[in-house]
Amino acid sequence: MARPQSPDYDKRREAILDAAARLFAARGFSGASMADLAKACGTSKSLVYHYFPSKDDVLYAVMTSHLDDLVAAAEGATQSGDAKARLRALTRAFMRLYVGAEDRHKVLLNELDNLPPARRAEVVARQRRIIAAVVGPIEALRPDAPAMPIAMLFFGMINWTHSWFRPDGALTADALADLAVEIMLGGIQAS
Repeated sequence: MARPQSPDYDKRREAILDAAARLFAARGFSGASMADLAKACGTSKSLVYHYFPSKDDVLYAVMTSHLDDLVAAAEGATQSGDAKARLRALTRAFMRLYVGAEDRHKVLLNELDNLPPARRAEVVARQRRIIAAVVGPIEALRPDAPAMPIAMLFFGMINWTHSWFRPDGALTADALADLAVEIMLGGIQAS
């Protein structure tokens, strides 16, 4: 008979992912071992292996947990409103998720090449869904413009906020998102 799952299984798994995200963000995937992860969690390697069969599985879970949140936010934010409202809602949703997920975001941006090819393809497919959610409103706003390059410029503007944005600073995440949308839509010159 199979052993029943612990009532705090999900909580422990999430704690391992949080520690892994911190560790991989600080040292890089290649610079951290499963022993380092166990030490960061204050547990044994065997317990980490109980939750994740390999270090690759941990990396994949760190990335996909963040991506799944971003995909859900993108899909939810683009359900209603005109193109500007959808773009604003989408940007606010992304910025709210970026705050507090700096480590996972950094791992997602920097460690993709460390995944095995099949898993890398799965992560890229999720990333493409997120990009498509931005391309849609851009195409609606400017059918004559190159939507994909504009979307990539947009992500270039917001994806690195994790490295400098402070939630207790002068701007809230929503205010920063609104500023990014205004810059994207109108440039930096006042009308």
